Amino acid sequence: MTSIAFEPKGVIPACLMPFDPDFAIDERAYRRHLNDIAAVDGVDAIAINGHAAEVHALTIEEQHRAVAVTVEELAGQGVATLVGIYSNSSLEAGRLAARAQAEGAQGLLVFPPDFMALGGHLRPEMSIEHLKHITGASDLPIILFQYPLISNLSYPLSTLIDLCVRFPSIRAVKDQIGDGNQHERQIRELKALDQPVRTLTTHSAWLLGSLALGCDGLLSGAGSVIPDLQVALFRAVQSGDLTQAQAVNDRIYPMVRAFYDAPLLDMHNRMKEALVLLGKLERAVVRPPLMKPIPAEITKIGKMLSAAGITGNTVYGYAA
Repeated sequence: MTSIAFEPKGVIPACLMPFDPDFAIDERAYRRHLNDIAAVDGVDAIAINGHAAEVHALTIEEQHRAVAVTVEELAGQGVATLVGIYSNSSLEAGRLAARAQAEGAQGLLVFPPDFMALGGHLRPEMSIEHLKHITGASDLPIILFQYPLISNLSYPLSTLIDLCVRFPSIRAVKDQIGDGNQHERQIRELKALDQPVRTLTTHSAWLLGSLALGCDGLLSGAGSVIPDLQVALFRAVQSGDLTQAQAVNDRIYPMVRAFYDAPLLDMHNRMKEALVLLGKLERAVVRPPLMKPIPAEITKIGKMLSAAGITGNTVYGYAA
C-alpha cells in the first residue's frame, strides 16, 4: 500500500449529508456543500461519513459513494478527504478502510464500536483487535475518536496511550472527553510520546478554552456552517492574540447556543436548518429516527445567526 502524506492538524470541518424529501441522498446538494466548505481559506481537510453526516443511517454502499464523490470534488483543491470508519464489526471496519484508501482518501477517522459501551473499556484487547483489522487493511493516517466519558466509550488514558504506541499510523486523537482536566492531560501526554500524537478538539461548546490548552487543531460538525469563524479562531489562538480570539469567540458563542443546547442529538439537524436559513441548502431533511426541529427552535436558530452576524452573504467569508 502507498503511504499518503497527510498530517491531521488545523481546521477540519465535518460535513453534513443532504437528503431529498424521500430520504434519498441529494448528491447535487452534497457536492455543493463540499465545495462551499473547501472554498474557505484555512480548511485543511473535510471529514465525511461521521456523526454530522448521519453515518448511523447510511448504508455501506452510500458510505462508499460518499467517499468517491468527496475525493472527486476535492481533487486539486488542497483539501484532504478524511473518511469516518464507523462500524460495530471489526471485519467491516477493515473493509471500509481498504475501500477508502482505494478510492483515494487521505486519512481515516476511527470510531469505537457502539456496543463496547457495555464495558469495552475493561477489555482493552478488544480495541487493539479492532485497530488491527483497520491498520491491516490500510496504511492511511488515523485520527482516533476519543468519546466523552459519559458515553462509556472513551478509552482510559492508559489504553489510549497504548493504542497510539502500538499503531504508529495513529497520528491524532479527536478529543471529546468532556472533562477539562483529562483533556489537558491527554494533550500533554500524547505530545510527550516518542512519536508525538496530535490532539484535534471537538469540544465545540467551549472551543476557545480547549484550543488554548494546546490543541493542534479542531474537527467539528459546526464547521459545516461556520468554517470561516473556526479558522479565524484557530489562527488567533495559534498567534497568541487573545483579544482577537475573544472577539471571534463572541461571534461563535450564539452558534453554540443554536447547535449544542439539549437535546444534543439534534445538533446536526440544527446545522442543516441553519444552512437552509442561509440559502446554502434547499431543505433540511434528516433520516429517522432523527426528527426535524420544531418551528420555535428553527426561529431560535435564525435569531442566533443574526446575533453572530452571519447571513447568506457573509457566511464562508469572515475576514479575521
